[in-house]
Amino acid sequence: MARISSGILLYRKKQSALEVLLVHPGGPFFARKDEGSWTIPKGELMENEDPLQAAVREFEEETGYKPAGDFIPLNAVKQKGGKIVQCWAVEGDLDASAIVSNTFEMEWPIRSGKMKSFPEVDRASWFELPVARQKINERQVDFIEQLTALIHS
Repeated sequence: MARISSGILLYRKKQSALEVLLVHPGGPFFARKDEGSWTIPKGELMENEDPLQAAVREFEEETGYKPAGDFIPLNAVKQKGGKIVQCWAVEGDLDASAIVSNTFEMEWPIRSGKMKSFPEVDRASWFELPVARQKINERQVDFIEQLTALIHS
């Protein structure tokens, strides 16, 4: 069975431009990666958890901000590894430089026997749509396209 994650695509209107908030994964594997590595704040569902509640929980865990408002369901995408990502768009605003993320532990360096703690998200940023399309995981570009179609319809 495919793993399922739920996430939030936070957006805001800045002057006449639409911007979306993306986060960069923390940890050593993404430290030097940029384009195509950013993502919506998301995470896997707990057993019997409501997908939207999971998306809100994950957003708060990864940013320190609890999104609220009219959540717009977007069509899910399937990432290269087979994971299904569900997403809701919601309008909001936050100071991307002030996010606070939960952490995870892993052995680092690999096979060193030493455990090290890393933030799940090491930074967040607002991007106008053309830049966001370059930064976000290629399979999640569809979330931006769906949001654009909804906002401009």
